[in-house]
Amino acid sequence: MGLRIKKGDTAVVMTGKNKGKKGRILSVNPAKERIVIEGINIVKKHTKPNKKYTQGGIIEKEAPVHISNVMLQCPKCNKPTRIGNAVLDDGRKLRTCKKCKEVID
Repeated sequence: MGLRIKKGDTAVVMTGKNKGKKGRILSVNPAKERIVIEGINIVKKHTKPNKKYTQGGIIEKEAPVHISNVMLQCPKCNKPTRIGNAVLDDGRKLRTCKKCKEVID
């Protein structure tokens, strides 16, 4: 299944404990249908001291969220929207906003 959300897009969480929050997409995992959003779904991870974290301790980081729980925020109308496809005359596919019909990229 091809995901219509890309790294760098702005997403809005629609369900769960972070409902209504917005953030930039940091990474996309199409195989597991999960994405990591900046500042969303923060978890605490206990780590031992190593080269990266010399002191160790409790580290807060973003955990992945299932793709079905988020929607893309349209850069034109600033509303959460579904994504449509438009095919140009030369065969290129573009993502479009289902609400305002504008091209996203």
